[in-house]
Amino acid sequence: MTNEQEVRTLIENWVTAVHAGDLDTVLADHAPDIVMFDVPPPYDGVRGLDAYRDTWPGFFEWQRSGASFALESLEVTAGEDVAFAYALLLCGTPDEHKANPALRLRLTIGLHKAAGRWQVTHEHHSFPLDTPEPA
Repeated sequence: MTNEQEVRTLIENWVTAVHAGDLDTVLADHAPDIVMFDVPPPYDGVRGLDAYRDTWPGFFEWQRSGASFALESLEVTAGEDVAFAYALLLCGTPDEHKANPALRLRLTIGLHKAAGRWQVTHEHHSFPLDTPEPA
């Protein structure tokens, strides 16, 4: 498998684990010093695997209410020991999708390969800010 394929598989498995609420698999390929910028605060991000782990229970609870988390597109660029990827995901409740069918979660991931293993070192989630166009 190429580095690009390895990273693609890692991210696809992560998305599947998030959708399933499988915390152990969500955490499995993240570096101990992960930095994540997420949609909800804190605005200066989450640092470290323990803090990253703590962000997931609330999301899984919200997701059990019927929300989706599904990969729509994924682009990966991978070198020998550094890679990045960006993706669009369908993330929201049926009512949110009905109100705004075009809304997608944006995901950017940075990875590092050490000792033959890829690990996520940076993760960024965002939604576009809907503001009226300037007049």
